[in-house]
Amino acid sequence: MNLEQLNCLSNSEATHAFMQCCTASNWVKAMVDARPFADDKALAKRANSAWSDAVEADFIEAFEGHPQIGNVASLRAKYANTKELASGEQSSVKQASEQVLVDLAQGNADYLEKFGFIFIVCATGKSAQQMLDLLLARLPNDKATELANAAEEQRKIFHLRLDKLL
Repeated sequence: MNLEQLNCLSNSEATHAFMQCCTASNWVKAMVDARPFADDKALAKRANSAWSDAVEADFIEAFEGHPQIGNVASLRAKYANTKELASGEQSSVKQASEQVLVDLAQGNADYLEKFGFIFIVCATGKSAQQMLDLLLARLPNDKATELANAAEEQRKIFHLRLDKLL
């Protein structure tokens, strides 16, 4: 799809397309209603503007659109063959050790219990160890700080997804 095609989608189709980028319904509605976009910069600017208008409930709704990585089996599957999957992104990425996967699963559970929402990070190009390090660094934060951190990570994610969409 290109920008012209995105601009020409029905509201229902555009809603579906934007939901693939971020599941916060107010953000999606703002993006659908803002069409047509003159160019990629206008799209990115509106995405940021709509996100800056978001409140905690919008953030939580967006976070709930992500799968929680909460058990070792799902983490093992995610990080199997990471070297191959991440080629071109980060040459130093290596397969995760079993201990890193166990620690990451526990960290995710601790995070959810403490903050009430799942750990959100823009994971592109990050190894399991890097994800664990980020999670452990953020775990001591208070909820307000962590909500802001997670919202910023969500913003990075939807920009990557908008780029992939087009």
